[in-house]
Amino acid sequence: MNSVMVSRHAGKVEAALRSGAAATSALVASWQRCSRLHNLDPVRAPQPERLSESELRAARQRIEPLIHIAQASLDRLYTAVGGAGCCILLADRNGVPVDGRCSTAYDGTFRASGLAVGFDWSERSEGTNGIGTCLVEQRPVTIHRDQHFRARNTELSCTTAPIHDPEGRLLAALDLSSCRADLDDGFAQLSALAVADAALQIEQDYFRQTFAGARIVLVAGRPAGGLVAVDEDDLVIGATRAARRALQLDDTDLGARLPAADLFGECRGGGDGLAEAERAALQRALARANGNASAAASALGISRATFYRKLKRVDGHGSA
Repeated sequence: MNSVMVSRHAGKVEAALRSGAAATSALVASWQRCSRLHNLDPVRAPQPERLSESELRAARQRIEPLIHIAQASLDRLYTAVGGAGCCILLADRNGVPVDGRCSTAYDGTFRASGLAVGFDWSERSEGTNGIGTCLVEQRPVTIHRDQHFRARNTELSCTTAPIHDPEGRLLAALDLSSCRADLDDGFAQLSALAVADAALQIEQDYFRQTFAGARIVLVAGRPAGGLVAVDEDDLVIGATRAARRALQLDDTDLGARLPAADLFGECRGGGDGLAEAERAALQRALARANGNASAAASALGISRATFYRKLKRVDGHGSA
């Protein structure tokens, strides 16, 4: 990037910061964080910091289950876009890529930019960029060329989506970056869809493996990707971030193991309908009473002995 282009980019950033547009523009708000919170300069910038081998190994170990689960999705995404000169990176919540895919034809270009496994791409370190800004804002973002804060990153176009763990907490980010100037807006839009779909698939695969013994229920509607894990007693034991948002659940709700019928308005199918309905009612009362059979019986207006007798009849055992 020549000095004229660098100077022009710096002027663009400075003008945006003076404009007060941070209140209405997510991009300018990010630039403002870079300048005022992290004291970064769009022009004078060293290459991205690289972790030591031991630091990278520790970072990988912290999310090893996710790395393993993500392999198939990374391969599919690379097969779809790798030939177009794209680099795919899986970064941890600190903005450090811990795995990725890149063709040998473009690997050198990306490495020269520091866009490779082991480099720090947090917004704190690199300013506005796909990985770092996605993690700060916890939403899918596309940072195209001169939308980057650092002038030396303006030849990159990056599309990134967040990945959450089975408890709904931010865990990682999936990034697809290109260094080609000839890719049009249509390709950028397709890339954004592909990255979002791949990130969602990784998130769901991780959730399904975590609750491998449970029944997985898909929550209809928006946001997409809502999955709920239900145990053999029809009690909710887990929910993805999308499901938590759609059903307005929090950790307290999930800790209480709510009956699935309370969320979905139905009992588990199969078997005698009346028995299933009664069984669900008994389990629901027990869950609401935090496992206290006497309190559950009282809430149902029956004796503790009757509660256990009914539970034994419909559930095949006499203990709660």
